[in-house]
Amino acid sequence: MQAVKDFWKGIWEENPIFRLILGMCPTLAVTNMAINGFVMGVATLFVLLGSALVVSLVRKLVPSKVRIPVFIVIIATFVTIADYVLAASVPTIHKVLGIYVPLIVVNCIILGRMEAFASKYPLHRSLSDALGSGVGFTIGLIVLASVRELFGFGSIFGFNLVWGSFQPMLIMKLPTGAFITLGLLIALMNFITKRKAESKCAVCHGAKDD
Repeated sequence: MQAVKDFWKGIWEENPIFRLILGMCPTLAVTNMAINGFVMGVATLFVLLGSALVVSLVRKLVPSKVRIPVFIVIIATFVTIADYVLAASVPTIHKVLGIYVPLIVVNCIILGRMEAFASKYPLHRSLSDALGSGVGFTIGLIVLASVRELFGFGSIFGFNLVWGSFQPMLIMKLPTGAFITLGLLIALMNFITKRKAESKCAVCHGAKDD
């Protein structure tokens, strides 16, 4: 049950993009197309899961003084694997993502989850936490990229969704559009959270009155 909670908190309560505001470099740089966001998210998810697996298994064997260098070496290993796999399987997208794939090594999401969770909890909870954070990050990238692609190109995942007199918004193709879209999505998420909290309070007050 606790593992399920560890997973879901990464999707909503501690979403890396919309809540913790982490991983902003790739979030703002590669999300002009939905497919780019998806591939970057999957690569990050793979690194998160692989790193959490190893860190959780060796957590009691690593001296505390060298834990950060050890974590970085473990993360770098899985980033290298992801980089080579992407280069071999989707070379076009890999070229577009460029330096941002190797930069997963220094992504605060991954090192943060290793330090705060995987190094302290057993394997099943570490994997659940990593999966939740990775899926939450991937969903965030896809949503952000889909909005930008829709208004910037008139499509999502390459499928044309507009016709007629649609005029693409150039700003959505630029980093400025990423900032604007991210801000609006964070505001929307905060609004939904606030409404849910208010509804919960209303239900609680109603139960007390009864």
